[in-house]
Amino acid sequence: MSELTNKSLTELVSLIKTKELKSEDITKDFIDNCNKGEKLNAFVTNAFDHALDKAKNFDKNPNLNCLLPGIPLAVKDLFCTEGVRTTAGSKMLENFIPNYESTVTNNLWSEGAFLLGKLNCDEFAMGSSNETSYFGNVINPLKDNVVPGGSSGGSAAAVCANLTPATIGTDTGGSIRQPASFTGTVGLKPTYGLCSRWGIVAFASSLDQAGPMTKNVSDCALMLEAMVGFDPKDSTSINKKKENYSKNLSKDIKGLKIGIPKEYRVDGMPSQIEELWDKGKKILKEEGAEIIDISLPHTEYALPTYYIVAPAEASSNLARYDGVKYGFRSSKGANLIEMYENTRSEGFGDEVKRRILIGTYVLSSGYYDAYYLKAQKVRQLIKRDFDQSFKNVDAILTPSTPSSAFQIGEKKDDPISMYLNDVFTVPVNLAGVPAISIPAGLDKNKLPLGLQLIGKPLAEQTLLNIAYSMEDKINFKLDLNKWWEN
Repeated sequence: MSELTNKSLTELVSLIKTKELKSEDITKDFIDNCNKGEKLNAFVTNAFDHALDKAKNFDKNPNLNCLLPGIPLAVKDLFCTEGVRTTAGSKMLENFIPNYESTVTNNLWSEGAFLLGKLNCDEFAMGSSNETSYFGNVINPLKDNVVPGGSSGGSAAAVCANLTPATIGTDTGGSIRQPASFTGTVGLKPTYGLCSRWGIVAFASSLDQAGPMTKNVSDCALMLEAMVGFDPKDSTSINKKKENYSKNLSKDIKGLKIGIPKEYRVDGMPSQIEELWDKGKKILKEEGAEIIDISLPHTEYALPTYYIVAPAEASSNLARYDGVKYGFRSSKGANLIEMYENTRSEGFGDEVKRRILIGTYVLSSGYYDAYYLKAQKVRQLIKRDFDQSFKNVDAILTPSTPSSAFQIGEKKDDPISMYLNDVFTVPVNLAGVPAISIPAGLDKNKLPLGLQLIGKPLAEQTLLNIAYSMEDKINFKLDLNKWWEN
C-alpha cells in the first residue's frame, strides 16, 4: 500500500497546496488500492478513468483556493451523480444513470474534488450490515467474514481500507455512525437540514441526512465545510451562514458541560462498552469538561417510533418505483396492474419489501391513528427530552453501538436483533440533532468500538471540538493487516 493512501485528507490537501504532490499521483495510488481491494466489495461502480482525466486536468491548471483541491473521492451510491450509474444498492435502479448531480456532491466538486466511484450500501439504505445490497455484502477490512455496518457499509470500508481519502454517507437512523464505529473511523450526522437532500435517493425524508465519513476529526471538519450550504431546491434546507469548521477546530473544551443519559445503559451491553464509556468520561473531565448525569426518559420508545415513522415514509417514497418512467421493469404481466406488481416483487429485496409492507400497514385506514399519528406524538416527546437536556448541557456522551461488528449472516434472519443495533443512534435522527461517532477502543476480538457525542441543533463546531479533544487523548490506531490483498 502506498504511503500516499495512508495519509489523511488534511495532509493530502496540504501537500497539494504546497505543490509537493500532484493530484494524478494521489489518484493513481488510490485506484491501485481500489483494484487490490476488490475482495471487500466496497464499490458498485468505479469512475477511475474519469478520475484520472480530472486529476491530469487539475495538475495542468490547479486551483489551490478551494477546500479539496485535486482530491479523488468515492461516494455512497445513494447520491445521484450526473452520467454515472446510481443504484441505491437495488436491482430496481441497477441501470439508472441520472442526468443531474446531487447538491452535496456538486458542492464537493465545486471545492476541487472529483468522483472516484460509487460505494456499496444496503438497498435503499435499509439495513445495518450492508447485507441487503443487491450487489452483495461489503466485508469489514479489519476482519474477513465480518460486516462493516450499514447502510453506509461500503463508505466505511473504503475509508478504513484507504480506498478513498474520505467519503460521504447518509444517516437515517445511524447509517453513518454505526458503520464508522464498526470500522474504527469517524462519522458525523449533521443537524437535519444542514446538508441538502436534493439528489439523494430518498428513504425517509424527515430523517435522512448526508454527512462525512473520514479517518479523523480534522478531515471530518474539512469535509463538512465542503458539503454544507443552503439549497433552495430542498424545502427542508437551513439557510444559515457557512462556518469554517476546519479552521475553527480547537481542543479547548474547558467549562463545557457533558450529559450522561442513564437510559443508554441497556441490558446485556458488553462490559467493554461500559468501560469505554467510563474512559470517555474520564478523558472529558481531564480536559476540563464537567460531567452531568441527565435523563432522556422517552429513549425506550425511540426504536419502535423509528420503525413506524421510517417505513411509513419509505412506503410513500418508494411508490414511485413502478416500472413506468425509469428503473427496472418486469417483462411479466398481462396488464398494467400485473406489470406493477411483478416489477415491485422482482425489483425490491426482502428487507425493502418488509419495510414497505410495515409502512403501508401503519398508514392504512383504521391504523393511521393507532400507529403513525401516535409515533409522531412520541417523536415530539423524544425531541423535547433533548431540548430540555440541552438547557443544562452542551453535549451528550453515549456509546455509538451496543456491540462491535458481528459476523456476516449472524443476524440476517432475525430482523429484530438487527434493528436493535440502532438503539443508540435512532433518537438523534428523530430529534434532528447532530451526532458524531469516534473510535475509542477495541473489544476482546480486536474489533473497534465507538463513542458517540450528541450536540445541540447547529452546534457542529462544538461537537467537532469535543471529538477533536477526545481523539487526541484516546490516540486510537487502526491495525490493518490487508488480508484482502492476499
